[in-house]
Amino acid sequence: MTKFRPCIDLHAGHVKQIVGGTLTDSDATLTTNFVSEHSAGYYAKLYKEHGLEGAHVIMLGPGNEDAAKEALAAWPGGLQVGGGVSAENARSWVERGASKVIITSYLFPEGKFDLKRLEKTVEALGGKEQLVIDLSCRRRENGWFVAMNKWQTITDFEVSHDNIRMLEDYCSEFLIHAADVEGLQGGIDGDLVSKLAEWCTIPVTYAGGGKHLDDLSLVKKLSNGKVDLTIGSALDIFGGSLVRFDDCVAWNREQE
Repeated sequence: MTKFRPCIDLHAGHVKQIVGGTLTDSDATLTTNFVSEHSAGYYAKLYKEHGLEGAHVIMLGPGNEDAAKEALAAWPGGLQVGGGVSAENARSWVERGASKVIITSYLFPEGKFDLKRLEKTVEALGGKEQLVIDLSCRRRENGWFVAMNKWQTITDFEVSHDNIRMLEDYCSEFLIHAADVEGLQGGIDGDLVSKLAEWCTIPVTYAGGGKHLDDLSLVKKLSNGKVDLTIGSALDIFGGSLVRFDDCVAWNREQE
């Protein structure tokens, strides 16, 4: 059944909400919706208090490891961690308390999918149960294609039925940001949500554009309850005015 999934987005060591399409190597191009006065650990404790398992902690660039470690220390076993994860360090994040690790760019050296890197990561973790594959993507005329390196590099890897089914053999869950609408609070990509429900047979979380509590009902309807939704910039706990965090918590309880 569709659930609200929270997030902790980290940039330069702080909890932020950022317009995804503006995230580059230059801060001059960055559009930031919100910078929190609270630490990553504060949000981890908040999610723990309300039993919101499966939240993703995403390290957007360097300088975020200490903040991610703080979040994991606040709720060992309750959070997923991504951003710069590779076969070489995946196990260490689990040992620090991550319930699962999230991997994207490492799988696409020079924008090309590398199955060997995926297999190496699964081996390092001792199986696929603690691996989430992030297929954050941008829309093109002929579909959606994975975007890596802070969502700025478009790969040749299409988010499609065949590719989803192939990857399901190597992970326990998908996380998919619609990078074109991420942080804009302009509405979800309903077409993508519908396709994910059609293609995926394992848990999948969609993020991008959520702006109203009713978006949870919309995702539930479009996906027949198969896709979870992350709401970020619109939430009151991230400076938003459109969605109350407490209402999202209540939604989850109603689904149970």
